[in-house]
Amino acid sequence: MVTDWIKVARRTVQAMQPYQAGKPLEEAQRELGLTYLVKLASNENPHGPSPRVLNAMTESLSDCNRYPDANGYYLKSALASKFAVDVEAITLGNGSNDILELVASAFLDHNASAVYSQYAFVVYALAVARSGAAALVAPASNYGHDLNAMLALVQPNTKVVYLANPNNPTGTYFSHNSLAVFLRALRSDIVVVLDEAYYEYAQAADYPDGQLLQRSHPNLILTRTFSKAYGLSGLRVGYSLSHPAIADVLNRVRQPFNVTSPSLLGAQVALDDDQHLQQGLDTNRAGMEQITTGLDTLGLEAIPSAANFVTFAPGIDAARVNQALLERGVILRPLANYHMPKHLRVSIGLEHENQKFLNELPAVLSALK
Repeated sequence: MVTDWIKVARRTVQAMQPYQAGKPLEEAQRELGLTYLVKLASNENPHGPSPRVLNAMTESLSDCNRYPDANGYYLKSALASKFAVDVEAITLGNGSNDILELVASAFLDHNASAVYSQYAFVVYALAVARSGAAALVAPASNYGHDLNAMLALVQPNTKVVYLANPNNPTGTYFSHNSLAVFLRALRSDIVVVLDEAYYEYAQAADYPDGQLLQRSHPNLILTRTFSKAYGLSGLRVGYSLSHPAIADVLNRVRQPFNVTSPSLLGAQVALDDDQHLQQGLDTNRAGMEQITTGLDTLGLEAIPSAANFVTFAPGIDAARVNQALLERGVILRPLANYHMPKHLRVSIGLEHENQKFLNELPAVLSALK
């Protein structure tokens, strides 16, 4: 008799679905036999890491027989200096996803509940489900967080609120004042995770200053990553800034050696490479204009984005549009797993990559109508 292992798993796990990442280039090439594709699916920095980062990581490989520094002393020190915080306020993660999971592991169980928004980053749902806690999902407003609706969902057993700003996959953001009002109205014993994976791209004057708000709200955790603006997605380095007492709790459940030696050094060097960071931000700004203008010319609805991607509705079956673009060498991200089956997400790439997408899209739409 063959065991049905899904029935052996915990009930919360039985209801979960695996995380669906953007299709890798190599996989698409194998499936379609194409030699040239552009990947605009995973919100990566198209410039990649700087030469300084690559050189530093190459040198670090000679010590790969040794375990990494479990405390990440030099990277933490660099972060503490850059953001003017105590080293004890920093927690390092295997990407910022790791921090999101650490919060759930540390504060949630089957007696608790957590609040997050409709159309928010899918890892919140996965982390909450794994913990056994109840998920309280607030309806979105214009594809973004409705902070009042989220506040209304809070229960006596609520221990965590997840907020994404800017939000993935919609690119929406909420203002400093909106967040300040929300925090004042929320119980101070609820952990608020402000997921700022895309915060370097957010240029609006009213974008929240999370560190300023932390001074009066020590229950606020800021999570950030080197995967996006710094171009280090493959290294998996994230971090959080929090009250040292919260960082102490997170470090109690953090896996030892959760960030590799090359990753620690690469992130440390990247943090100091302002020129490379600015190059990526400039490319993103120009590419955002290029893509949004192109979509507008086609009369397609796009959600205004403060990040490095644009979510749009092609007006016809999004799954078919996605497949047709894939066959023409353009990899986008379908959003059916976010309960947005009519939308696709396109990451901002280099100018020629964006143009490849804009050149192929009209032909696909015409062929499928």
